[in-house]
Amino acid sequence: MRKLIFLFTLVLTVGLTGHAADVVFKASAPNAVAVGQQFQLYFTVNAEGKDLRVQEMPDFDVLFGPAVSQSHSITFVNGQNTSETNVTFTYTLMAKKEGTFTISPATIKVNNANYASNALSINVLPADKAADAGQENAGGSDVSSTDVFVTMQVSKRSVYEQEGFLVTFKLYSKDGQVSLSDVKFPEFEGFLAQEIDLPDKQWGLENYNGSNYRSVVLKQTVLYPQRSGKLTIEAGKINAVVRIRIQQKARSIFDNFFDSYQNVNKQLTTTPVTIDVKPLPSGKPATYSNAVGDFSMTASISSSNIKANEAVTVKVNISGNGNIRVAKNPEVTFPNDFDVYDPKVDNNFRTTASGVSGSKTIEYMAIPRYAGDFEIPAIQFSFFDIKSGTYKTLSAGPYTLHVEKGEGGSDSNIPVVSNFSNRENVQYLGQDIRYLKVKGVEFITKSDIFFGSFLYYLCYLVPAVLFIIFFIIYRKKVKENANIALVRTKKANKMAVRRLKNAGKLMQENKREAFYDEVLRALWGYLSDKLNIPQSELTKDNVETELVRYGVGETLIHKFMDILNTCEFARYAPLQESNAMDKLYDSTVKAIGDMENTIKK
Repeated sequence: MRKLIFLFTLVLTVGLTGHAADVVFKASAPNAVAVGQQFQLYFTVNAEGKDLRVQEMPDFDVLFGPAVSQSHSITFVNGQNTSETNVTFTYTLMAKKEGTFTISPATIKVNNANYASNALSINVLPADKAADAGQENAGGSDVSSTDVFVTMQVSKRSVYEQEGFLVTFKLYSKDGQVSLSDVKFPEFEGFLAQEIDLPDKQWGLENYNGSNYRSVVLKQTVLYPQRSGKLTIEAGKINAVVRIRIQQKARSIFDNFFDSYQNVNKQLTTTPVTIDVKPLPSGKPATYSNAVGDFSMTASISSSNIKANEAVTVKVNISGNGNIRVAKNPEVTFPNDFDVYDPKVDNNFRTTASGVSGSKTIEYMAIPRYAGDFEIPAIQFSFFDIKSGTYKTLSAGPYTLHVEKGEGGSDSNIPVVSNFSNRENVQYLGQDIRYLKVKGVEFITKSDIFFGSFLYYLCYLVPAVLFIIFFIIYRKKVKENANIALVRTKKANKMAVRRLKNAGKLMQENKREAFYDEVLRALWGYLSDKLNIPQSELTKDNVETELVRYGVGETLIHKFMDILNTCEFARYAPLQESNAMDKLYDSTVKAIGDMENTIKK
């Protein structure tokens, strides 16, 4: 009876918790597909729904659906339970023609209430003209330049000096899984580079030169040429490991169920690009600030009526898109009798594919020392406008300032001098002579004098002894550090532990690709330091040979090789089980510990 009451209470609590949750109904599908390619359209709701209504999709053939799948989960935390239900309706579609098409929102009924999903936009690419070529490597091990390659794409090839343009490095892959190492992008000599942050690099489908590829953006940078003429962006070089599938003759019935793969090393190189940089036209205004782009300016004064020795602030705000980072601040001219301070600059910039945009706020502060009426001339900011191809001048002001008599200034009875070191007023003292003291004078005996005493000489002797000791220790350390190979070997474990700590943080943040990159760098760096092999010469073959020479067991060597392979393939592989990163992290820490116990130097 108690069990029945407990189950009834549990079901009732779970039901109430589930109904209390907000209903979320969403649609999802690939952003890009090819004509004739099958893909899945998903409608997911986090509750038990019914009466799903999907709008007509005339641009797609519905091959199958809806296939319904349902999942339930119950979580107990601190004595409270949470129930979660997810129902997914799956349609299998195929695109009829190329173009960009919209899938209208669907509706579903949950607890007698109707909910609508989001709409989807799908870009349908033309069919791959080389779809039948290179799908499988029939026993070969070569990767052609059309299977995997990297491009350097520039948004403009003819620009003005200081005009920004976008450079994009993109990786294309036909079928194979690709992992990258030793990535060397160009130095961008002659340009000011502003890199765009790409926190989430996602593979997508793209039609390039008539063929469909999986593509991902590796790097995006906005460049600003610093001089006119022909400037060349040199080639970038990337070492890639491509995992390709090998088609073999079937020797048994099981060969049809298991694929055979092979890793192929390939160096990818971008093509150099020459940019024609035109000089800025003549006729620059006197207030030209080296700015190129599209800008606006506003200005304000803190007060137009103050007292002497009080501060007045002129605030100028410049905003827009262009080379705002290197633009000079406009000049604010204060009257001669004002103490002027260095301006305070507050920058708020962001870099996107359209360039560097944002605002710069400059605060100019000055202190008037005399009463009177003063005028601050107009503030001007000149820039070169790309759209019109002309110079433009922005103006704000002028400002009239009324200064009244203040305390401690030149308008009072106390004379004031200007101290340019701290900008404060200094009062002259009424008396500038002090008399000698003639009373209360005490004398000491010669024996009480510190100079020439034992303690006096001890103060010289102790530092000299300490200096000799430290010098000996220092020479010993220098001699040890001269042996670079020994130093690298001793620090190998310390450097690996430091990188694994960073990998642990990335694992906690669920940054999967960055986690595998950090573990891979930790392992390669550890092996390079431990075996005294330059990283440029590190390969799995010579690492395995060196480990055998040091007497490392075959099991431990295979464990290292497995970890390296897992990291290389996991960065771009489909999502794995949730605890895969935990297992890999623990296995890496244990493998390095076993290696330290095996190779002791």
